[in-house]
Amino acid sequence: MFTSVQDTGRYHYLRYGVPISGAMDLFSLAAANVVVGNSRNDACVETTLIGPELQALARTQLAVTGGEASPRVNGDEVPMWETLEICEGDVVSFGRMERGCRSYLSIRGGIDAPVVLGSRSTFARGGFGGIEGRRLKSGDMIEGFDIGLLDVGYSTPEGLRPQLTGKYEAHVVLGPQAGMFTERGMSTFFSNPYRVTLEADRMGYRLDGPLIEHRGRADIVSDALLPGAVQVPKDGKPIVIMRDAQTTGGYPKIGVVATPDVSLLGQARPNDTVEFVKVTVQQAEERAREHCRLLEGLSARLNGKRLR
Repeated sequence: MFTSVQDTGRYHYLRYGVPISGAMDLFSLAAANVVVGNSRNDACVETTLIGPELQALARTQLAVTGGEASPRVNGDEVPMWETLEICEGDVVSFGRMERGCRSYLSIRGGIDAPVVLGSRSTFARGGFGGIEGRRLKSGDMIEGFDIGLLDVGYSTPEGLRPQLTGKYEAHVVLGPQAGMFTERGMSTFFSNPYRVTLEADRMGYRLDGPLIEHRGRADIVSDALLPGAVQVPKDGKPIVIMRDAQTTGGYPKIGVVATPDVSLLGQARPNDTVEFVKVTVQQAEERAREHCRLLEGLSARLNGKRLR
């Protein structure tokens, strides 16, 4: 449906109108890379809901993480979240995703796509990054770096894998325009589940649910947007900004989702529900620090999970 090359994204270019892009689920990208001995920032293939069919042109190792994508090699089911040995000629395919929305396919050594503004990530709306700045299509060749294979395989511990329940909890700090909403509007936002609509992609998710009441005007002079910002236009229904979003916007922001929960929301699919939980800046910062510690310590955690 939408398969592209992504890494952790491109930074320091927001002032020029260039989105961060990168993997919607940064934890699953990192885990896919670490399981095959890559840097956790290396580029992977991100698939959405329905994955591609790929043929290996050389012996390699790979891993699939993220949404439950039912990966197969030559028609046989293979496990996710662990190192897989692939021989020349093998066909890797995916079933319909049972849970979650996006999966990540890593290749030993990483994907050798051009570096554009410091990243190999695809920004399809801008037409750059990845492979020719677009989603992958039939006949594309994905090239990797030529390095040796791992002597042993690894598996991601069950306890570290994201819980893809279809009901997601997003911790939110009050946004810069929170004062533009009534007390009833704020209560509505934090006390009701919202459903992900069909208008959900790498740019943002439009949600459906009880209307959030503004105090007056429902627009502002455009200012900065980052992944995780929650805008509420005049129709009273929230929009969660995701990785490919524009860098400025004119709707008031009622809140900002904590960084780890932005990755978790990357696995939300249409008709899944999201509930917003109010936290302080300090609590959100601690969640972000804990998430960073988890990513930085992922390799060490996997060392004790070698496959026999």
